[in-house]
Amino acid sequence: NNNNNNNNNNNNRANSAAGANDASNNKRFENTIPGLAEAANLAAKNKRKLTDENEKTDLASLIDFIDEPVREKVEANASGGILAKLKSQELGEKSGALVQFNADANAASKSSVFGANANMKSSALVTANLASKWPRPEWKKPWKLYRVISGHQGWVRSVAVDKSNEWFATGSGDRCIKIWDLATGGLKLTLTGHIEQVMGLAISDKHPYMFSCGADKKVKCWDLEYNKVIRNYHGHLSGVYSIALHPDLDILMTGGRDSACRVWDMRTKAQVFCLSGHESTVGSIITENVDPQIITGSYDSTIKTWDLAAGKCMKTLTHHKKGVRAMVMHQKYWEFSSASADNIKKFGLPDGQFKHNMLSKQNAIVNAMALNEDNVMISGGDDGSMRFWDYETGHCFQSLQTQVQPGSMEAEAGIFALGFDKTGERLISCEADKTIKMWKPDPDASPESHPNIPFLPPKSIGRS
Repeated sequence: NNNNNNNNNNNNRANSAAGANDASNNKRFENTIPGLAEAANLAAKNKRKLTDENEKTDLASLIDFIDEPVREKVEANASGGILAKLKSQELGEKSGALVQFNADANAASKSSVFGANANMKSSALVTANLASKWPRPEWKKPWKLYRVISGHQGWVRSVAVDKSNEWFATGSGDRCIKIWDLATGGLKLTLTGHIEQVMGLAISDKHPYMFSCGADKKVKCWDLEYNKVIRNYHGHLSGVYSIALHPDLDILMTGGRDSACRVWDMRTKAQVFCLSGHESTVGSIITENVDPQIITGSYDSTIKTWDLAAGKCMKTLTHHKKGVRAMVMHQKYWEFSSASADNIKKFGLPDGQFKHNMLSKQNAIVNAMALNEDNVMISGGDDGSMRFWDYETGHCFQSLQTQVQPGSMEAEAGIFALGFDKTGERLISCEADKTIKMWKPDPDASPESHPNIPFLPPKSIGRS
């Protein structure tokens, strides 16, 4: 043993001496051969690179170990439900976790416009498949102007159509409410009582009542059998800009510049709730008979849904960037659209899920919207522009610019209110040139003679 230890020590001393000789030789050659040290370092670096490519580090192996099951599961989902099930079972057997994460059960996937549960795909896949899966719009008849009604002495700010479809009412900046014959356009009656411009009108389908609100802070109930005011609702602190009736209950909702939506008992004139939370004017209100029974849009660019029984806000939608001046509820689908200067958006109910934007922008302050049963939605701008939309696809199939009446300035081309009659075949627009214009589809139009604006599929479905 002693001999062996002596031999090992001798060998170690010899190797050390040899290494020292090599180092001294290298140092000596460095002085005589320029670039030798750089070449040695480069060779060592290349050797390490080859070694790294052939032998992965612990960190790289760990990343691959994590990514591989996920990659396999994505491939299985893409190829079919059976493979996905088998892969998930296999992953469950391999993993030592007590509870397996089930993405399908935990993901609250909602239907989108281009397929059920398509929101579970990555954004890259959505963008790639969006143009091909977006529904293509059908041809729709273009709308044309067929009547201009004059009679108001101020801007026409509001409109409401009676359930009989025989007459409609308009409110104006001249502080008057006028009743017009829907068939002939003739004036039937003028009601006075407001001391400021009449901003909103609503006609009850169950009672012979009409409700009006104005910039004079007043909310009035008119008995149409006697043509006079029978109730006043006091409580607003500033001008009242929007009004709506509940479809089933005898309650009235009004909103205005005091940033509140007030709920009134129609008969007792009592204020049931003061729905506060907005930071600016409540410019539009829509109602329905199931929760959320009240939806308000405000100039603070938010939309709020309200629980009527509790009198509290259910959800605040912050998708818009500008004030929301107009909203419209769909008559068949449980969803609504809202208009702002940035875009027109579609939301699903009851949770206010954002669906998509209209496929183009109006580039104007949108004051009014209207929607009929044929899924034709019209938006009216502050600059007199009118856009006709296919509600299903969000495609703008017609664009018009209203013409002011002779004697008015071009700047008075503005639309403040829109409304369909009960058939959805006649459109009434209230405008800044003090006129009321009526529109209808062109009966002689065909896809060949009057083609719609070309359809361009969307590239993204972002919020903006």
